[in-house]
Amino acid sequence: MDKKFLVEQLTEKLRASAHVARKAGQAAAEEARDGATAAEKRENARVAQEYAGLARGQSARASRALAEIATLETFRPAPLPKGARIALGAIVEVEDEGLGRTFFLAPVGAGVELTGPGGDGFLSVVTPMSPVGKAVLGRKVGETIEVTVQGEPRDWTITYAD
Repeated sequence: MDKKFLVEQLTEKLRASAHVARKAGQAAAEEARDGATAAEKRENARVAQEYAGLARGQSARASRALAEIATLETFRPAPLPKGARIALGAIVEVEDEGLGRTFFLAPVGAGVELTGPGGDGFLSVVTPMSPVGKAVLGRKVGETIEVTVQGEPRDWTITYAD
């Protein structure tokens, strides 16, 4: 699978997230500043404070997405040699009770859903800091890992890694 395509797709999704956060932050800041008359603001100052807090939160979200994009600009995942241990940049497939799941182990973007080239399947982005990322990092195809999904421990077998 073309990992460069996955990195580009992840970058675009993060760029879109930063754009949405920036716009939401601007809207919340405007509402905090201009959303009520002076008398209304005195009467209910909490609303203006809540909008200001929302604006700060959205600004932080946008900054975080931009920092993640900067990280991806230097990320060049290479193919994983046959029999090698799973490392950052790997595409990993696991099997759980007959159901397969595919992950892209990236430095940022945890939880983002990607599609393979030409719409070929779905991959979830996991990072080395996530429970799944920690579980697969350094493992090999054929090994079984234990992960907790929605509070329930599961055994997954690694069936593919590239």
